[in-house]
Amino acid sequence: MKKFVIAGILVVGLYLVYVVVSLALLPPVRALVDRKRSVTIEVRDWKGNAKPYVVGPKNRYWTSSGRIPAEMKWAVILSEDGNFYKHEGIDVKAIKQAIKHDLEKKSLARGASTITQQVAKNLYLSREKTITRKLKEVYLAWRMEQELTKGRILELYLNVVELGPMVYGIGHGSRYYFGKAPSELTPQECAFLAAMLPGPRVAYNPYRNLGKVLSRSKMILRKLRNGGVISGEEYQAALVQEPNISGLQRKVDTSLQQELIQQPSSSTLVPLPTEVETAAPDEHASPQPLESQEPPPTVTGPPGTGE
Repeated sequence: MKKFVIAGILVVGLYLVYVVVSLALLPPVRALVDRKRSVTIEVRDWKGNAKPYVVGPKNRYWTSSGRIPAEMKWAVILSEDGNFYKHEGIDVKAIKQAIKHDLEKKSLARGASTITQQVAKNLYLSREKTITRKLKEVYLAWRMEQELTKGRILELYLNVVELGPMVYGIGHGSRYYFGKAPSELTPQECAFLAAMLPGPRVAYNPYRNLGKVLSRSKMILRKLRNGGVISGEEYQAALVQEPNISGLQRKVDTSLQQELIQQPSSSTLVPLPTEVETAAPDEHASPQPLESQEPPPTVTGPPGTGE
């Protein structure tokens, strides 16, 4: 018995050493402070193939913080990470609630990753579900909160989120679904894009579950109204507004025709629309940054600091 205990202690000790070394070898996050810097990361398409993806101004769809509507930012915060402006990378309260929920449901259905953690994972880590990867994610999130402003973290998040088949970032997503720049999005369209975030590949894939996406977008609109981000009149107008997803419908029709002709597997990608070159963001354009505004009366936390 004593031998087993000693062996167990040695294994745990070696693992801890491995974790410490792994954390020490992680790339520095300080480089992300430079808004003019672009980095190339690896993403995977819906067939599982690795693809390079540029994060930064060299990406034709890159959208600076000042060109993203406040409604889009708050739609993401209120639906994905309500305590974004209160925590320092890890939301302990959300973790406790997730554990309680999963124990009650006897499943691992609810996550508790913050926006900062998701940025850390998307930029630096793989999607493997291991304890070591989670520890790296938590460590990187903590480091980011020390080095970056909330506004910068949110800008990075909105430029790397997955919104469709090889559609990453709000700049590409807004054009892919609505044929317009992010700065032109309506509150209803902001809610629509935010509604897809939990599962754009399956659960909230608008090709397969458009009704589910629209239902969740209405929930997000209620959060925006209750938080004072939009007025009662804007809320009512958004509820009756039909999202202009004609481009999406054409993609669905094309996909169905291909299925009838080719009978592909369920993992077949929907063809991307023809890309149109867009002008580089105007650094001197009149910004609409969330971080420069006072928060709505009932929204938790100040909308960004230090920007």
